[in-house]
Amino acid sequence: MKPTRRLLWFVLSTVVLCALLGGVYGRRVEATTDGDEPDVHTSYDAFSKVFDVVEKNYADPLDPDKALFGPLPNSPVGAIPGMLRTLDPHSSFFDPHAFTALREDQEGKYYGVGMTIQQRPGKMGKLETIVLLPIPGSPAFHAGLRPGDIILKVDAKPTEGLASDRVAEMLKGPKGTVVRVTVGREGSDEPLDFTITRDEISRRSLDDVFMIRPGIAYLHIDKFNETTNDELTDALKTLNDKSLKGMVLDLRDNRGGLLQEAVDVSDHFLEKHQLIVYHYGRHSTEKKYYASKGDGGNQYPMVVLINHETASAAEIVTGALQDHDRALVMGDTSFGKGLVQTVYPLSERTGLALTTAHYYTPSGRLIQRQYENVSLYDYYYRSNNAPTPHDEVRLTDGGREVYGGGGITPDVKFTEPPLTPTQEKLIACGPSFPQCGPFFEFAKYYLGVHKTIPREFNPGDDVVQEFGQYLEKQNVHASEQDLKDNQDFIKRNLRLELIAMIFGDDEAKRIKVEDDPLVEKGLGSLPQAQDLVARAKKYVASKGHVSQ
Repeated sequence: MKPTRRLLWFVLSTVVLCALLGGVYGRRVEATTDGDEPDVHTSYDAFSKVFDVVEKNYADPLDPDKALFGPLPNSPVGAIPGMLRTLDPHSSFFDPHAFTALREDQEGKYYGVGMTIQQRPGKMGKLETIVLLPIPGSPAFHAGLRPGDIILKVDAKPTEGLASDRVAEMLKGPKGTVVRVTVGREGSDEPLDFTITRDEISRRSLDDVFMIRPGIAYLHIDKFNETTNDELTDALKTLNDKSLKGMVLDLRDNRGGLLQEAVDVSDHFLEKHQLIVYHYGRHSTEKKYYASKGDGGNQYPMVVLINHETASAAEIVTGALQDHDRALVMGDTSFGKGLVQTVYPLSERTGLALTTAHYYTPSGRLIQRQYENVSLYDYYYRSNNAPTPHDEVRLTDGGREVYGGGGITPDVKFTEPPLTPTQEKLIACGPSFPQCGPFFEFAKYYLGVHKTIPREFNPGDDVVQEFGQYLEKQNVHASEQDLKDNQDFIKRNLRLELIAMIFGDDEAKRIKVEDDPLVEKGLGSLPQAQDLVARAKKYVASKGHVSQ
C-alpha cells in the first residue's frame, strides 16, 4: 500500500473515531442515526472521494501530511484540525511532534541538557537558534550557558538553518550521555565549546516557593502536571505549614493542566469531605471530587492571585477556594475555560484531545466563557475584552454572591497600571529585536562588554545612559526625557534581565515577586482573608449546614 494510501486510511479511521467517540480508549458509546442525521459512512465516502481527486489532479505534488494535519504543528487549517475547530476551541489533534511535547509536559520531565531555545532570523537571513533560558539547576545551567547564546553546532553538526525542534532533538538523549555544544556569545571573538552530560530534566510546576515575610509563604504554581501535588506536599513540609501565619498562592499565567492534580492541590487547603469540583457531559456521567485528606486544621489565611491567563485546572483550584470562602481572590477575571478534555492516544504516535464534559465549581458555577460566534484569535488573545456576565449567580459557603459563565471574578479587582508609550516600545519586539526585545538584547551586549555583575547589582544612571546609547545604535528612538520619565521601569527590567543571565531565572523571579504591587496588596489583605474564613464558619453554623 502506498504511504499516501496508508495515511488516508489512518485519517479516515480517525474521522470515524471522532464520530463514534470512544472505542478502546474511552467509555464505549453506541452511535445512532435517524433520518434527519447525515450517515457517517456517507460522509466517510465523500471525504475519500475529495481526497482522491485532490491527490490525482492538484497542480503540484500533494503533501498528505500538510493537507491532513496542517502546514505547521497544531495548525488549524488541516483536514482533521479543521474538523475539530467546528466543535469548540479546545478539542484538538496532536501530530507526532505535538503529542510527544504534550506527554513530556504532562509528565513534567524529559532527558537532555535543560534549556529553552528559540529560532530567529540570523544576520544573513538564515535561521539560527538562540538560548532563551538555561533551566536553573540543569546541566546547561551548571555548564555556563547563558540566555542569548547562539547555538552554532551540536556534536560538531552545524545548526544554521535547522528548525528549533530539530535542534532540540539533537540536544536530547539518554541520561548520562555527553553532548558537545558550540555557541557564539556577544563579546567573545571565538566560539565557545561546552561539554554537557545529559540528565533527567524536571519541569517544576511549583516554580517559586519562599517565605516572603516572617511566617508568610509565597507559592507560584506555573502549571498542573503529574508532579504538582508531590511538589506542593514537599514544599509545605519544608515551610512547616502548621506554623504558617498566612499564604499568598499565585496562579497568574497558569493555563491549567491535569484535573486530578488540581483536585489534589485543593485538598491541601480545604476541610475533609468538602466538594472541590464536579463535571458531566452528554456521554459522561456526573463525577464529583471531594477533599479526601483535608487541611488537618491548618486554616491560616490565604490570598489567591489570578489574571486573564489563569485557566482550566487553575480555575478549578481558585473556584473551590473561593466558593468555600477559604481564600480571598485578587487580580483580574480569569480566562474562563470550563471544558474537560479527554486525551485519546491514536496510531502513528498521535493523539486526540476531545472535550467530553463541562466542569462546575462547588457552588454550581460553570466557568466556561462564551466561544460561539467568536473567532479563535479573539477567544484566545482578546479574552480580556470579553464582558463578564453576572446572570449566573451562586452563593459561597458564607453567603457571598459569586458569578459563573465568564471565568472567575476576583473578590478584589486589581489591574496593573497601563504601560506608557515608551514602556510599550521598550518591551516590544520589532525589526531591531525580532524575538526578545531591547532589555534582553542590551543585557547580552552589556555582559559582552562588562563580562559579569555582582549578585546585588542595581543599575545606576550610567547604565541607563548606556542603554539609551544602545537603543540609538539599533534605530530605536527614545529621548533623554523618555528615559528620565521611565527610569525606574528601565532600571527594574535591566536588573531582572542581567540577574537572570548570570545568576539564573529563580533569582530574577524572587526579585520580581518582592517588587510586585499585587503581591504587596495580597500581603496587606491577609487579615481580610482571615475574616472571610471566620464569617463563613459562622454562617454555615447558623444554617445548620454540613459540607458534603
